[in-house]
Amino acid sequence: MKNFQIIRALSSKSAVTTIAKENSAMFIAGGTNLVDLMKKNVVAPDKLIDINGVDLKKIEFLTGKVSIGAMAKNSQVAEDKIIQEKYPLLALALAAGASQQIRHMASVGGNMLQRTRCSYFYNTDMPCNKRTPKSGCGAIGGSNRMHAIFGASDSCIAVHPSDMCVALAALDATVFVEGPKGKREIKFTDFHRLPGNMPEKDNTLENKEIITSIEIPNNNFEKNSHYLKVRDRTSYAFALISVAVGLDIQNNTIKDARLAMGGVAHKPWRLTEAEEFLKGKTVSETTFRQAADLAMHGARGYGDNDFKLTLGPNAITEALTIAASK
Repeated sequence: MKNFQIIRALSSKSAVTTIAKENSAMFIAGGTNLVDLMKKNVVAPDKLIDINGVDLKKIEFLTGKVSIGAMAKNSQVAEDKIIQEKYPLLALALAAGASQQIRHMASVGGNMLQRTRCSYFYNTDMPCNKRTPKSGCGAIGGSNRMHAIFGASDSCIAVHPSDMCVALAALDATVFVEGPKGKREIKFTDFHRLPGNMPEKDNTLENKEIITSIEIPNNNFEKNSHYLKVRDRTSYAFALISVAVGLDIQNNTIKDARLAMGGVAHKPWRLTEAEEFLKGKTVSETTFRQAADLAMHGARGYGDNDFKLTLGPNAITEALTIAASK
């Protein structure tokens, strides 16, 4: 690893002020992804701005919503009793992510900013447009079992690895950020980007901005929620496909629905068309299968990941069935 300097920030304002002065600096919180990237020489910052001393760890239950600080640990959020009661989909997704040790280190903001686990991205001897723009995408025509079936481009078919983010996309979360130009908020579904012809850009953060918190509005999905994660190794592995489901069911009729998938795109993939289809429908296997088939419109395999075209609708149907049966 390249030698680097650590600077400690004690407030979001000082963190932004410090990084604004540095050309080659990055924020570090839990470091569960960044340190790996540095070890592999994928990134090599001159300075790291340690934000563990910044007071952004609170979980606050406000009128009509919950606010979660960006420095809250994944385990802290997943184990919070009110989160488990009012936002079980988020708790389930966090519990499915990584190992217990990593959840104790990883922050909410860091989880949002983690980068793809594509093997071509991590191997600096291979072409990767995310790591080195215009160098090519080794996964297209290469080993692509883990890769995207939605929203990909000729430049990149990598997927976003987070479980937490799939749930937050389904739950209509909002991201709050602070930077040299001030504070702003971003709809969670607009936070991460599709690759297009600029796959090196993972999200819509502007230069030198820091995530301060996320907010989730209250909903009626407390009872009928489920997070299904299909992976090679149940104990600890990234999703081949995951499905986040929230249903508001009254008298066996679906009044409202939220659906999102992970492991299938460069960002958490919200299934809005399937959500609209489910509203007003009676709970049944036929309804769920129709919604799943609708959700897969536009999906495309790249060879090794063609199995996801079958796994996808099956996973959606199963997740909806389990959520509805609770």
